[in-house]
Amino acid sequence: MPPQETLEDAPQAQRLPVTVSITRRVDHSRLPEVTRWVQSGVNLANEHEGFLGSGWVRAHHDSDEWHMLYRFADAGTLDAWEGSDDRAEWLYEGRELVEVSRVERRTGIEGWFDQPQPGVAAAPPRWKQAITIWLGFFPLSLAFTYLTVYLVPGWHQLWPLATVLATTLCLTPTMTYVMLPFVTRMLQPWLQRPRRRGRA
Repeated sequence: MPPQETLEDAPQAQRLPVTVSITRRVDHSRLPEVTRWVQSGVNLANEHEGFLGSGWVRAHHDSDEWHMLYRFADAGTLDAWEGSDDRAEWLYEGRELVEVSRVERRTGIEGWFDQPQPGVAAAPPRWKQAITIWLGFFPLSLAFTYLTVYLVPGWHQLWPLATVLATTLCLTPTMTYVMLPFVTRMLQPWLQRPRRRGRA
């Protein structure tokens, strides 16, 4: 009998955070109901293991297409949510409010930039992505530096290697799971603004 596979034996890709991008067409005459339905889904997902956050935007005020994102810690927790009775009941409640037109799964940081809209680039230009990451990382790094200098004076000069190690270990997950989702939601209109002709 073959040995049972453990979490450590699972392929690395299965243990990466997974972002799901969904485009839903919405009944524009029932926006308050749709908004409540979407929020109830977020509340349900938040009760499930591995849920890391979500967000949704419209292309413009009168658009009937809503672009929704949600993220789980790995493929296993995502599959558990998508196969749950809670989600099945929630989808049934919204059957007359929305219609799914596109679904994509992505792993890694790029999932937060996606806009799953046919005919449009999946992500904004790299220079916009770089600015977005910097806007999240700079204040986070600055706050961490001031905090550590205040709590442990001289630590940066005494143990530079330990400083870099502690900084990257603390800031990388905070940036990935907290700051980047927040900043991209705030900058979404700018990130998804159509490119002008003649510009990259």
